[in-house]
Amino acid sequence: MPKATLYRMDLPNYTCGYGTAARDLLRSNGFDIEEHILRTRAATDKFKDKHHITTTPLVFIDGVKIGGYTDLKKHLKAQKPKKKRFWQR
Repeated sequence: MPKATLYRMDLPNYTCGYGTAARDLLRSNGFDIEEHILRTRAATDKFKDKHHITTTPLVFIDGVKIGGYTDLKKHLKAQKPKKKRFWQR
């Protein structure tokens, strides 16, 4: 099973929708997820400064930095084999 590490923000008064969407996308693609939840604004800001990013979530697959939710979608789409067509229009 492929492994992913997900850092997402879940503050007492706000849960990042892109973080939960990234988690769900990873689950639906069969990833074993190591999830790190950033629960305070200070922890989130420190994490973003450390990784030189402006938004969360941040996804790593097998130790390789993928990026946020949109980057994850692009990465997973590129990994899928292209379907062969029997005919072209």
